[in-house]
Amino acid sequence: MVNFRLERTAPLPLEEAWRRLTEWPRHADVVPLTRVTVVTPPPTGEGTVFVARSGLGPFAFDDRMEVTVWRPPTQDEPGLVRLEKRGRVVTGWAEIEVRPGPGGRSRVVWEEELRVRFLPRLFDGPLRWAARSMFGRAVNGLLRRS
Repeated sequence: MVNFRLERTAPLPLEEAWRRLTEWPRHADVVPLTRVTVVTPPPTGEGTVFVARSGLGPFAFDDRMEVTVWRPPTQDEPGLVRLEKRGRVVTGWAEIEVRPGPGGRSRVVWEEELRVRFLPRLFDGPLRWAARSMFGRAVNGLLRRS
């Protein structure tokens, strides 16, 4: 099991940063070899389920996630979404918080606990490094793309 935290400041209004981070199919645009399918009807909210399928052919796996907290940002409160990872290979959770930043920008905090079944603890260090790197690039890409 690994935990990591990413923080970014984006030159975007709160609502736009929130939209870019929580339109789940967009994540496939910034995560290599991945496609995302939302399996519940819109709109997104608590109970929304989506699946990120990553890999190639027989080496692909599903990362099934459910939205368990859905609080879009308001003028008074930061936005928070919590995802529970419920796949057969990947489990854990992720929280994405979007709050006001300096100069009208948005401050994003992405925190995650990630477990990969059947992966020995010996690989926690490399997994943490790979996850931080991949999710860091993903967050950057999502915030840059309109």
